[in-house]
Amino acid sequence: MERSLGHSGQVGPHSVPRRLAAPPSPNPWHGRAWIQFQRGQGRTHFQGGSEAPLKLLRASHHADGRCELPLLHTAGGLVGGDALTVDISLAEGGCALLTSVAAQKVYGSIGRSRRRPTGDWARQTLHVQLEPGADLEWLPQEIVLYANGLFKQHTRVDMAPGASWLGAEVMRLGRTAAGEDLEAGCWRSSLEIIRRDAAGRTHWDFVDRMELGGDALMASHGLAGEPVVGTLVWAAPAPLPPDLQQELIRQCRLERQGLPGEMACGALAQGLVARYRGPSCSAARWWFTRLWARIRWARGLEPPVPPRVWPFQEDPLAPDRLACESEEVPASGPSRPHPAAEA
Repeated sequence: MERSLGHSGQVGPHSVPRRLAAPPSPNPWHGRAWIQFQRGQGRTHFQGGSEAPLKLLRASHHADGRCELPLLHTAGGLVGGDALTVDISLAEGGCALLTSVAAQKVYGSIGRSRRRPTGDWARQTLHVQLEPGADLEWLPQEIVLYANGLFKQHTRVDMAPGASWLGAEVMRLGRTAAGEDLEAGCWRSSLEIIRRDAAGRTHWDFVDRMELGGDALMASHGLAGEPVVGTLVWAAPAPLPPDLQQELIRQCRLERQGLPGEMACGALAQGLVARYRGPSCSAARWWFTRLWARIRWARGLEPPVPPRVWPFQEDPLAPDRLACESEEVPASGPSRPHPAAEA
């Protein structure tokens, strides 16, 4: 088992809080990571650990003290029966950006084994606990599901008052460049966001469940023959003023210009949701990156910096790449805090 520690502290058997430590797994291909972020001395620091094939790489800090932490899957991909579990906790006031070092591959399992000709599901589970004022951006690179692959992913986010969650996922179903589609494979996704109010009462803020396979790959209500699907969800720390929310949605829709595929964006009661359906993972990620910048603006935060591990050849956040025409919102990002800003 590998352990890694943030900016401060010492590595040792007691470095990871007991409630975050993962118990030993009987499955050697059940990769685990557990991470806790805390704010101190103007920065967010982390401590945590991992079990192969997951590995926590060296963290870095942005100008605003946000901790950027890359997560590496060292095995090169998932096969049927493999599982990944990531547990994340952000203490009060912590702010972090988590991403993955490379695209995740999920190999086909249907018809590959005489014992289990129907295949096995690969699984990914993400548990997130956000304390008051915590701010997490979960922006992994895309997942490529090979022909006849079976993949389930489940994300649960528990949010205290004033917390913010920004999460995005991009899926490619089949290796299009190799002339491959998903065939008999299937992808299932479940996202649950739960909020806790000041009195400790909880309620469902957003629930999104999706299954793509079979007829849904070609149907108009599904992928309509396109190989790439993506979703971005922002659960805001507080309801946005109506004028700010309308302007944010307008900006996000403008950012579709010049990108292939179908893109839709709409408001939530406290945040927004965006969908992509089209031919290009790059287009989906470019659009979501631009939305990331617009959300940062709406919060009065510093413009984002793409993680150093992302493979972009060009900067999707360069001023000449952004489509916003509003004089109120400079293309370079925020120039002043907004009343709805959250540290």
